[in-house]
Amino acid sequence: MMMHKPSLMKMLTALLLLLPLSIAVELDVRGSERQCDYKPKLQPRPHSVSILEFGAAGDGKTLNTIAFQNAIFYLKSFADKGGAQLYVPPGKWLTGSFNLTSHLTLFLARGAVILGSQDTSHWEVVEPLPSYGRGLELPGGRYRSLINGYMLDDVVITGDNGTINGQGSVWWDWFISHSLNYSRPHLVEFISCKDIVVSNLTFLNAPAFNVHPVYCSNVQVQNISVYAPPGSPYTVGIVPDSSVSVCIENCSISTGYDAISLKSGWDEYGIAYGRPTESVHIKQVYLQSSSGSALALGSEMSGGISDVLVEHLYIYNSFCGVEFRTTKGRGGYIKGIVISGADMTNVHTAFAATGQSGSHPDNNFDPNALPILQQITLENAIGTNITLAGNFSGIQESPFTSICLSNISLSVTSSSCSFSTSWVCSNVSGSSQLVFPEPCPEFSNSSLSCSSSLLDSDGQAVAL
Repeated sequence: MMMHKPSLMKMLTALLLLLPLSIAVELDVRGSERQCDYKPKLQPRPHSVSILEFGAAGDGKTLNTIAFQNAIFYLKSFADKGGAQLYVPPGKWLTGSFNLTSHLTLFLARGAVILGSQDTSHWEVVEPLPSYGRGLELPGGRYRSLINGYMLDDVVITGDNGTINGQGSVWWDWFISHSLNYSRPHLVEFISCKDIVVSNLTFLNAPAFNVHPVYCSNVQVQNISVYAPPGSPYTVGIVPDSSVSVCIENCSISTGYDAISLKSGWDEYGIAYGRPTESVHIKQVYLQSSSGSALALGSEMSGGISDVLVEHLYIYNSFCGVEFRTTKGRGGYIKGIVISGADMTNVHTAFAATGQSGSHPDNNFDPNALPILQQITLENAIGTNITLAGNFSGIQESPFTSICLSNISLSVTSSSCSFSTSWVCSNVSGSSQLVFPEPCPEFSNSSLSCSSSLLDSDGQAVAL
């Protein structure tokens, strides 16, 4: 049965499962099972303070960066005593960048809005990530994200549907006018952290990414809503980056570029750093992407992306549904991917894989570092008002192989596309069964089984 996209507020009401006001997280992730099947073990935080106790004012005008920094410095002393909670009451809490600490819960009450300052002096400039070698948008450093965690353990950012608003419109204008000297900041970024939960919140108008776990393990992102307007340049929802054991579940995401994007480093820097993104489970998500892809893998994937299970995708009003991106010089691999159960409405290109995507960080990349894309299963998908069923354009020196299409029915409605031209393929091979419209001849390999190591004995997908 076709499911239609409800309004954003209805989705929030349906998806929010409120956590207790004070929790600690202990993730029980078992490598051979679905990541989202193992929920955090929630433990009470023994101590809680309000941001009001540190002189903060929720008037939307007072800068509260020092208040947040002082509160978290104080709560750091409870890390070895079971941790603590920082409570943000209703109000508009303007702030620049601040850092979290281990064994901390940041809780936003209903009606609480953390506002990112629109003054660049309130955003520290930091070194680029080692797996990128430079800022994503500009050479050199980058602006630190609004809320940060570095080498932390057991951190929860949650609430009663509170809001984190990046007020990104000024950043978008600066980006479009080439007025920035450094790459734009994100809303929430965790670097080299473990046991992380982000849940029950609304994210609005990020300068760039919304939630960016990089070099992390055991990450749960659940029941969040993300929005940035269609014209916002390269705004992205959730970006697991060189991270392992990640669950993204029950989220509604609508952004200017990609809704969810999996990454693992850029060219020679990502190859040298060698940190893959793996064991990712994405489940029950509503995605809308204005100019990018609802779900993207790459194009920065030089550390490798593997063992990804995606279930129950609902994609609407998007340029591309699911896209795999790479190019010569990336190295790395994308393999062991199962996308099972996709419902698409008003999507230009349902499925895509390209070997000609993205630029290079500098001239030091190895043009002979050829990426590998293989062992991809796309199954159980339906689509309405699709312009192009699939566009698979591999690399001549490293063709995309063992791509399996199964049980896919797409209603291609554009008058410019007949059934015979609704798939575009080159340098790709695989197999198909029960696919309509019929795909390219490159998918006629009858000896290639579409069953995957990610499918259990009952034919259900499981994440490694």
